[in-house]
Amino acid sequence: MNARSNSNAVNDVASLIHPYTNLARHPEAGPVVMTRGDGVYVEDEHGRRYIEGMSGLWCASLGFSEKRLVEAATRQLETLPYYHLFNHRSVEPSIELAERLLDIAPAGLGKVLFANSGSEANDQAIKLVWYYNNARGRPEKKKIISRWRGYHGVTIASGSLTGLPANHADFDLPIANILHTDMPSHFHNAKPGESVADFTRRMVDNLEQLILREGPDTIAAFIAEPVCGSGGVIVPPEGYFAGIQAVLRKYDILFIADEVICGFGRTGNMFGCDTYDLKPDIMTMAKALSASYLPISATIVSDDIHEAMMEQSRKHGGFAHGVTYSGHPVCAAVAVETLKIYEDRNIIGHVQEVSTRFLERLHALAERPYIGEARGVGLIGAVELVTDKASRTPFAPALGIGPGIQAKAMENGVIVRALRDVIAFCPPLIIDRQQIDMMFDGVEKALDAMEPSMQAN
Repeated sequence: MNARSNSNAVNDVASLIHPYTNLARHPEAGPVVMTRGDGVYVEDEHGRRYIEGMSGLWCASLGFSEKRLVEAATRQLETLPYYHLFNHRSVEPSIELAERLLDIAPAGLGKVLFANSGSEANDQAIKLVWYYNNARGRPEKKKIISRWRGYHGVTIASGSLTGLPANHADFDLPIANILHTDMPSHFHNAKPGESVADFTRRMVDNLEQLILREGPDTIAAFIAEPVCGSGGVIVPPEGYFAGIQAVLRKYDILFIADEVICGFGRTGNMFGCDTYDLKPDIMTMAKALSASYLPISATIVSDDIHEAMMEQSRKHGGFAHGVTYSGHPVCAAVAVETLKIYEDRNIIGHVQEVSTRFLERLHALAERPYIGEARGVGLIGAVELVTDKASRTPFAPALGIGPGIQAKAMENGVIVRALRDVIAFCPPLIIDRQQIDMMFDGVEKALDAMEPSMQAN
């Protein structure tokens, strides 16, 4: 065992593996150790305070000091700190949470299966799709279509769905039966002079052509985030999902809506499905389900899928899937209280009100010479950095322009996220107009500080 130091940084480097971190650089760079939170702010061990403009990892929807969630966890810990849902057992918080989720979910969704993370929720969605098709005598329908740039998790299955090369490289992903189609980003993928309407039709047609090449009888499901998050905050063009859903219905292909980021108010409605009129067969969620105070996720399935699950259970003598912490009573109690807060405080109404200022400040950044596009909806958005607006040429990754802006913003007391040369924003849903201005003021100063580096390239 390593000898402990009085330094958090030394102990961190000696003992921790950090996800999504340059591990070779970490011993030199060291950690930023956060020690407390207050509303939309977090504070590090040196007393520096930051507006958390990313809600941590797109998730801390109610900020970092919601006492009602602490109290809900405490009450449940004192009553029943753990029990499970296996073999006909149940707990009250999980029952109430499932009921509340079905009350607000899109029509046609009828049963809830809990897990612990968005990755697990999407992973078990794939299993349930295969289970369903086997139950109805369609075992050849195995392939799942995702989208390039989409993000659906990091397990072997959900990491395969994720359409980002770094998530596949040297992990031997994707696995078999996972396909990818285009992300509907007009900025990145449009042909010269192609209108948004023509581009949208081409995206829909490309999906249909992929289905026809592979054979419709082999395609089980299509999965998409209503708004792509980690792939660059891609807002779908008008008509895209209407066209996609028509193709899926035509070929008897299930639609999985990944609401892990968009769910619970992020886009200005309860779900991204509401914002874009999506009618999924399966919906997955996590993050804002509990405001991320404790880990919990859910996969909600249609009545048809649940009927097939029951048939398979009769056939095999049980449903052989589940995890130890599925529907954990403390996590479920916190999630129930989170949903109550969304309702009691009209959080969605608040998002609709303050998002006008958020989007105004976001789109104003597009007037700068090195911002190729600003895009967003509700309280999620991004700007795209380019060397030249006309050509939309990105900066060379080695220049580190995006990470440089992220670092400068942090010096100004604002945390945003650089996805290469995309600067993403996803603040807590409780943020007010003054804090929105403070967040963007800090980013504007960071852009000013980095402009000489951008001009030089």
